[in-house]
Amino acid sequence: MSSMGGRWCARARFTAGLCVAAVVITAGAVVGSEGAAQAKGSTASPWATEQPGVQHLKFKYGPILIQPGQNNITFSHGQVPKPTVDGYIVGIAPNLRKADGSVPRVDVIHLHHGVWINNSAGPDRGANTFFAAGEEKTIMKLPKGYGYTYKASDIWTINYMIHDLTPAPFKVWITYDIDFVQAASPTAAAIMPARPIWMDVENGKIYPVFDVIKGSGTNGTYTYPDQATDPYHGRRQRNLWTIDKDSVLLGTAGHLHPGGLHDDLWLERAGATGPSSSSAVVTQPGTAHLFRSDAHYYEPAGAVSWDVSMTGTRPDWQVQVHKGDVLRVNTTYDTKRASWYESMGIMVVWAADGTTGRDPFTTKVDQAGALTHGHLRENTHHGGVKTTLANATKFPTTPASQVPITDFLYGIGDMTGQKQIPEVAAGQTLTFVNNDAPKGNGIWHSITACKAPCNKESGVAYPLADADVQFDSGQLGVAGPPTAGRITWQTPADLPVGTYTYFCRIHPFMRGAFEIAPPA
Repeated sequence: MSSMGGRWCARARFTAGLCVAAVVITAGAVVGSEGAAQAKGSTASPWATEQPGVQHLKFKYGPILIQPGQNNITFSHGQVPKPTVDGYIVGIAPNLRKADGSVPRVDVIHLHHGVWINNSAGPDRGANTFFAAGEEKTIMKLPKGYGYTYKASDIWTINYMIHDLTPAPFKVWITYDIDFVQAASPTAAAIMPARPIWMDVENGKIYPVFDVIKGSGTNGTYTYPDQATDPYHGRRQRNLWTIDKDSVLLGTAGHLHPGGLHDDLWLERAGATGPSSSSAVVTQPGTAHLFRSDAHYYEPAGAVSWDVSMTGTRPDWQVQVHKGDVLRVNTTYDTKRASWYESMGIMVVWAADGTTGRDPFTTKVDQAGALTHGHLRENTHHGGVKTTLANATKFPTTPASQVPITDFLYGIGDMTGQKQIPEVAAGQTLTFVNNDAPKGNGIWHSITACKAPCNKESGVAYPLADADVQFDSGQLGVAGPPTAGRITWQTPADLPVGTYTYFCRIHPFMRGAFEIAPPA
């Protein structure tokens, strides 16, 4: 292990033995057997009836060499494994696995997102993006009798962001199990082609994120983009899609980040009336509520971690829509507990040609969905228990104007450092400089406010951006999304007098503090 890794291991007692976990994850060079992968991986069960004649195919893309602390958006290189014959894709289940076939702990390394793109798809097959998932690992299953048309000649790309929360390197594979019906199968003749519609509150951005600030919104929740001030900066609404031909909507499920409560899908039809929504949501003239994809948290602390499963529509959901109708998506986050930076709200909606299905303006279609999978074992390390990490609010102060961030340590004020914290006078600023940014693929750090003393064990649910006074630097780096386009950040000049604790959202074991002193 490198000197940097050794330095980190010396601190591992504060992060519940993650140093040991990192050593295990980097060990081994051969993908384990399917039996081993199933025994050590996630437990998941689809919510839709299995298609007749389906084959259960397993694919993996990799190995992917993840550098210490990496958090880059990357596109696949070379051939992306996929079926070798024409047919129909009727289901996809994603995951991230180590060399031995097991699934890494989410608080060590995780699949921030994976997006499967068919570069050969034309208008007849809908959006080029046909599947996406994040660390909630939502499974896609189409209703019986429908499938995504697949050609063996299709060219696929995977846009992925694998987040290494540690200063150790890893070797991983993106895996995806595909339920597939061959075109030559007798059952294929009964399958109707389905096409994806990509619905995203920030559609069109390579990194479609927004921030949710603690205390914003109303009654402890915030809905984006509805409650945002000019979210699209006077330009087109990114969360809309106009139906291009009479269709039946087949199914959907949501994607969101920790803190998220639900994604909602709506249909707008000028002049329409009728029982357009359940009583659970606000109705508007000419608007029907189609589905709410709820986040079901297994996390004991509530809606604060990746320990979550989303609900998807049931197989009989099927909704009739017409050319000129407008689909709209929004997403709702909890704001009582913490701020949530770089949040998302996405729903991939599947559709087919035709006029079957139920008209949402004559029939209420927004019934409760079903979970796409159960609790995942890789999410069981929640964190938040007491450790021997020092309480930096008790450290003596020393005047300073700059904090260098080097080798995953805040140069002054780090909770495991020199036992002193920097001090600036009220009205002045403290400058942080990320010296790790140019290394390897780039190591991005943030300075994000957390409730003092912010010194408990790291895990999927701790620490949180839960301070009463909020600040966040963004990801300090100059490599395009997700970085902030700079390696320096200054504390707000209007911070009240007091001691502030913070952590790195990208590497949560990193903690620090500084003090704002009364003016001289």
